[in-house]
Amino acid sequence: MDLNTITAIHPARHRDDLAALGAATAPLAGGSWLFSEPQNHLTSLVDLMAFRWPSLTVLDADAEVPADAGALEVASTCTLAELAAMPDEHGWPAHPLFRQCCTALLGSFKVWNVATVGGNICAALPAGPMTSLFSGLDAEALIWRADGSDERTPVAQFVTGDGATVLREGDVLRSLIVPRTSLEAQTAYRKIALSPLGRSGAVIIGRLDRDGSFTLTVSGATLHPEQLRYDSVPSAEVLTHDVEAIETWFTDPHGAADWRRAVSALLAVEILEELR
Repeated sequence: MDLNTITAIHPARHRDDLAALGAATAPLAGGSWLFSEPQNHLTSLVDLMAFRWPSLTVLDADAEVPADAGALEVASTCTLAELAAMPDEHGWPAHPLFRQCCTALLGSFKVWNVATVGGNICAALPAGPMTSLFSGLDAEALIWRADGSDERTPVAQFVTGDGATVLREGDVLRSLIVPRTSLEAQTAYRKIALSPLGRSGAVIIGRLDRDGSFTLTVSGATLHPEQLRYDSVPSAEVLTHDVEAIETWFTDPHGAADWRRAVSALLAVEILEELR
């Protein structure tokens, strides 16, 4: 769709260029959502792709934050196509999960080649597969605040509701940082939709860390990611009870709340058995 109210596009090559962001000026990355519907309140865009951030970076021992050594930093401007094609060079057990979650966005190859990881998360749609992926891996979102400060927050807390995030006007999502412990964990993935090519009704991710702890992330079926954490692998009965006790199920054309609760509990037990 043409955005006929846009009169200027400003390339962002330095962080100072982000000062142009405001109520009438939005950040532009892939634009797959931005150009999908009218944006009559906008008069200009700031092109984040001009930063030319490396899409995928494995942080070394000299990382700015020592705990990040061995972590994977994914730029917010990384496309789904780049993420799905990430080579398995490090032997991470969690590697298959990246492509699995990308396939939950049933777009054409054209969409995959322009849609960005950050754009999908910032859109804050309950069915956003990048929110599911990075929440399930306990990744942190690096936020460039408008006041010049940096802030890191768990991706599972970055999305606060349908279409809502912790971002304020002028803020930009810089990257996602996946800890080494999550990359080295065993993972299992389930997705269900009402039709073969429909939007996700539920996306469930299980993660079994090397220390024996178990994390289940429920998304797509809830208004924001919900996580259940256990020091060891729980029983099917306990996990089912805890999934059914989640309170943020919702109803829309892609599924009723009670259906979402029921199928999420079933898929959670499948994941439990797979990882056990």
